[in-house]
Amino acid sequence: MTIHFIGAGPGAPDLITVRGRDLLGRCPVCLYAGSLVPKALLDHCPPGARIVDTAPLSLDEIVQEFVAATEAGRDVARLHSGDLSVWSALGEQLRRLDALNIPYTVTPGVPSFAAAAAALGRELTLPEVAQSVVLTRTSGRASAMPDSESLAAFAATRATLAIHLSIHVLDRLVAELTPFYGADCPVAIVFRASWPDERILRGTLSTIVAQAAESPMERTALVLVGAALGAEAFRESALYSVDYQRRFRGRGE
Repeated sequence: MTIHFIGAGPGAPDLITVRGRDLLGRCPVCLYAGSLVPKALLDHCPPGARIVDTAPLSLDEIVQEFVAATEAGRDVARLHSGDLSVWSALGEQLRRLDALNIPYTVTPGVPSFAAAAAALGRELTLPEVAQSVVLTRTSGRASAMPDSESLAAFAATRATLAIHLSIHVLDRLVAELTPFYGADCPVAIVFRASWPDERILRGTLSTIVAQAAESPMERTALVLVGAALGAEAFRESALYSVDYQRRFRGRGE
């Protein structure tokens, strides 16, 4: 039997992958992060499936569910929000399963920063403006940031920053980033991207704190910072230029 870890996507039920949806549809047990995953996704579970909200459970209790299902010969769909590669607590679960010799698979999901960029209608990498996106966060109760991963270190690159789980320290973000990006640098805050109650604030490093004070958002809001969010006079990519020699071309071209 197998534990299938599935990225549920950012929120909208139809942003789960086809593979993830199909796995949900055939697993008789589903463990899902109830505080972050929309319940509409559970409609894909088969009739009579055992559905467990893991929000109140400890890691030991979650592993006990894995073990019980495996002993009963039942596959498990383990549904996480967003994508599993970042801030998902996937690593410690896989380590436990490895120690128990329980097989698993991992199915990626649409990450929240991608959903936020879509909501903004912006590309986060533009020619000669920004070619890197840094996914980061500030220290929290669940996990402290390594000393080498400071906001200042990332800001020095002037890359597009996608700062997660940090809306509660927005004033500190602004203070640390302004010396590197400038007060006029575009900022966007996207709350619950792709959910029905999605909200967006657009401003600059000099205005965003006051704007956020007038429209309070919870911890799950994503803060995006960088010139690519507002650039209009950027050079077009050479990718579609008539002079660009593509590696793969049809015969006769």
